Amino acid sequence: MRTRKFNDERECIEIIKRCQWCHVAMVDSENNPYVIPMNFGFDGHTIYLHGSAHGKKIDTLKSNPRVCIHFSTDHVLRYQSEQVACSWSMKYRSVLCYGKVAWIEDTGEKVNALNIIMAQYTNREFNYNPPSIKEVCVMKIKVDRYEGRIFGY
Repeated sequence: MRTRKFNDERECIEIIKRCQWCHVAMVDSENNPYVIPMNFGFDGHTIYLHGSAHGKKIDTLKSNPRVCIHFSTDHVLRYQSEQVACSWSMKYRSVLCYGKVAWIEDTGEKVNALNIIMAQYTNREFNYNPPSIKEVCVMKIKVDRYEGRIFGY
């Protein structure tokens, strides 16, 4: 079974919409890779992230805003022969997205981004506490490039 690689934006978007989390990769100030799992929102062209306004993630992204974001779904363990270890593998669908973090400061834009994030997980509507909106760090990443892979499907 071969891995199918693709760059079709529509196919990548369908995979992203099915995911429950992503992994955000960046490079820290010492030139070391740094990857963290995050919840996200996606509107079809832009990925939205949020979190504390302080910490290694924020420091790293402020010094180098370039990111690679990994999405993966539909994981199924499979094998051709149960007794042959090398025949075992994992079916999956995955996408890598490349872009740059931009910081959202405007309150209205933050609320809109948080609504997009919440829409990834629920159909409910929410109200936001003004002090919480002021304190939360909200980021947007316009996707510059997609790379998709599917194995086993």
